[in-house]
Amino acid sequence: MPLYRIYRMKDSPRQQFRWAPHVSGCASVKPKDYEQRGEIEAQNEYDAWQKMKETSEPLLVGDLLEAGDGQLRLCKYVGFEPAQWVLPEPKQHSEPEPASPVPVS
Repeated sequence: MPLYRIYRMKDSPRQQFRWAPHVSGCASVKPKDYEQRGEIEAQNEYDAWQKMKETSEPLLVGDLLEAGDGQLRLCKYVGFEPAQWVLPEPKQHSEPEPASPVPVS
């Protein structure tokens, strides 16, 4: 049976997510908005949702499940939809140009 990693959305982004309009398609999610919180064995994401529904920590809207192959599924009001991590681009520290030598006359 497949193993899914559980990522819980942090409280602050969850409030924004709850009130945002629903858009379909692959969602872009930021790792800084999530905390990994365990794993669950399930046949699919809906089976995982069903198993966790009766626990003290059910899956909530905004939470993520990551399959063993790295595919992310985002829990929404309408079910699960695909998601992908959006990683910030590394800041490039450009070094200042060396001053050009002033010709001596």
